[in-house]
Amino acid sequence: MRDQHVVSNVRGGWSVRGAGSERATRVFATQAEAISYARDLARRDRGILYLHREDGTVKEKRSYAD
Repeated sequence: MRDQHVVSNVRGGWSVRGAGSERATRVFATQAEAISYARDLARRDRGILYLHREDGTVKEKRSYAD
């Protein structure tokens, strides 16, 4: 199981990062694009998708474990 995080990127846009990773898996211009990509990864890996606000706090958590 690998959890995915959608976080704001310091250079603009939104990043998808795997849990425990320092580097982004991929960067997107919009949060919606990042969520779509991260959701597909979380579903495939049966993980949890964490959506973060721009300040870094967790806004929402979606589980695809089952």
